[in-house]
Order: sequence, then structure tokens, then C-alpha cells
Amino acid sequence: MPFDFSAEWPRGLSYPQFLDKFASPDQRRRWDQSLADFSLSSVQKELLASFQRDMQVLVVAGAWCGDCIQQCPIFEHFSNATERLQIRYFDRDQSPQLAAELSVCGAARVPAVMFLAEDGAPCGRYGDKTLAKYRQITSEYSGAACPTGLVSPAASLQAAVLQEWLDQFERIQLILRTSSRLRQKHGD
Repeated sequence: MPFDFSAEWPRGLSYPQFLDKFASPDQRRRWDQSLADFSLSSVQKELLASFQRDMQVLVVAGAWCGDCIQQCPIFEHFSNATERLQIRYFDRDQSPQLAAELSVCGAARVPAVMFLAEDGAPCGRYGDKTLAKYRQITSEYSGAACPTGLVSPAASLQAAVLQEWLDQFERIQLILRTSSRLRQKHGD
């Protein structure tokens, strides 16, 4: 039987609730700094404001995770730019079954995102790192490495990561917008 992501979604926490529950003061400071480091352009805000379908988004994260510190605040900016996104966060270690379902390359990597339609139908998943981040890692590191979130990435990398995540959110929005099932439901 397939995993029921729609049944899991309501159990998630909002961005502030997630941080209040799972982040240490130092981790919270890094999340807050990352949130402050990002901003959306007017074009990006307009795109998000143009979304016409509601999306439920599950994010498996860890307050301790450098990739989460550098990527999840982006989702908070997206959520603030449109009422169409309902994002819920799950701690990887407190939600092992969900983390296993969203594993990447056989491991419970974070952040991992599952996109659902307004009625809970799965529409896509994405996560761990964006292509820009993987390119940066493979050009700079030899061997296994994980960013700590202690040092902010270069502005060009931040902009690329933000845009790649926005592309994923837009892709799912377009899937929802062009779905014959949802077009029939909404009469458009």
C-alpha cells in the first residue's frame, strides 16, 4: 500500500513552530540569519502571487542541518508571497517513516520535499540539494562533506539555489494548473 502523504501533512508544523520545537538557540540564530540573507525579486514575487492552485507541501528537515538552514528559509519567503502554499515541516528524526519515504539515494537526506495537490494527491518531490549546490560541492570538495550552516554561501550560489527551488514550486503549480481533473473541478 502506498504511503499516504495527505494523512501525514496535517501533523506537520509551521516554520516558526518547527524552529521553536527543534532548534537550539544557536541553530535558530543561523536559520534567522539565512532567512534575512534571502529576498525575492519583484518578478519572483509576481510569479508566486500568480499561483492559482493550492499546494500542500511537506518538508522533512533537521534544525541542525546546514542544507536546511540554507534552503528552508527560502520556502518561508515563498509562503509569505502567496496564500496558495501551505507548508508543513517535519523533523527527520521524529518522523522516520516519512523520512524513509522521501529518502534520496537510499538515505534519509534533508531537506526533502513532497508536493501535494489541494486534495492531497502527490504531484512531485524534490530535495537534498539543488543542482547549483551539487555543482559547487563537486568543484570544491573531495570526499564526503556537509555544509554546517556556519558560513553563508556566496550570493550567486544563494540566488541560484533560490531560483532552482522556485522553478520546482512553479513546475508543480503548472502541473496543478493544467491538470484536467482540477480544471474540471474548478471550471477553468
